[in-house]
Amino acid sequence: MNDTVILHADATPSAPALVLRPWCTEDAAALVEVSRDPALRRWTSLAVENEADALRWVRGQERGWAAGDRFSFAVVEKQPGSPDGQLMGHVVLKEVALGKPSAEVGYWTAAHARGRGVAPRALQALTTWAFDGLRAGTLEHLELLHQAGNAASCRVADKSRYLLDTVLPATPPAFPGQGHRHIRRRDT
Repeated sequence: MNDTVILHADATPSAPALVLRPWCTEDAAALVEVSRDPALRRWTSLAVENEADALRWVRGQERGWAAGDRFSFAVVEKQPGSPDGQLMGHVVLKEVALGKPSAEVGYWTAAHARGRGVAPRALQALTTWAFDGLRAGTLEHLELLHQAGNAASCRVADKSRYLLDTVLPATPPAFPGQGHRHIRRRDT
C-alpha cells in the first residue's frame, strides 16, 4: 500500500479531535517518552528503551505498511501552535492478508491521555477504515485480544462494540495469564 492514509476522530465536548497517521522517524523521541510508563509496559509488548529502539520499532511499522499486512497509526491530538500534535497513543490493524475474512486490532494509550476517550475514538476510526476503506467488503470481522486482567482494554472493547467472544487460556510469554478475544463484525 503506497498511499498515505490519514484517519480522523472527531472532537468530543471534553477532548480535541484526533488524527491517526502512519508512524514516522520524527516520532522516536515521543515514543521513548511514552514507553517509560509502567502500565504501558505491563500490558503491551512495546520494548522501547531509547531512541535507537524507537527507530527500529518505527521502521518495523513502516515495513508492515509496505508489505500490506500491518497498518499502524500514531494517534495524535492536534493542539494550537503545534504543527504535529501531541502523541496520544497507537492503533494497529494486523494479520491482514488478501482474501482472509478477519484481521486483528490493537492499541495503547499514553499515560497522559488515558481517561479521555482516546482509545475508543481511535479504534472506531480504525475499524471504520478497515471495514469500509482498506479493502472494502473483504473483511467480515475484526478481533481484539488482551490479557484478562486488563480491565481498561475490556472497557475500550465494549465502548467500541467489540463483543467478548472467548476467554483464552494463557500462552506464555506473550499472554502469561488468561486472555479475552473480543470480536466486531462488519454489520455491528
